[in-house]
Amino acid sequence: MKQQEFRELTDKELQDRLEAAEKEYTQLTIQHSISPLDNPAKITLDRRDIARMKTELRARELKINK
Repeated sequence: MKQQEFRELTDKELQDRLEAAEKEYTQLTIQHSISPLDNPAKITLDRRDIARMKTELRARELKINK
């Protein structure tokens, strides 16, 4: 997803997606350690999406606190 798509989500939706993405990322890394994935680049993409979600949540948190 793009950063703009994350900005359009509510805090609750973003938090739910973050939890789901982290769970999926963990499963992918476990599967990849057991047997190679067809598309190992998906791990990198998922990790970057998780970072984007965390960045957006943190930006909202800082905006509220000001």
